[in-house]
Amino acid sequence: MSMKEEIIPLTERGTLTLPASFRKELGLLGKQQLIAQINEAGEIVLRPAAVFPIEMYSEERIAEFAEQDEALGDFLDKAH
Repeated sequence: MSMKEEIIPLTERGTLTLPASFRKELGLLGKQQLIAQINEAGEIVLRPAAVFPIEMYSEERIAEFAEQDEALGDFLDKAH
């Protein structure tokens, strides 16, 4: 990949738009998230982020899983 350079305006709110040619070359689609870092040289580095939703399980939800596991075990025992 060759080094590309383009001037991008930064709005008063701090938003910027990556040029379409950059997005196309990198395969970036709309509504993606990026990781922004400042490196040792004081440069901003953007990288695609992999974001996965997580669920914090309550005691009730854990009990529900245990009940489902038990029901599945009973079903499999009957199947054999």
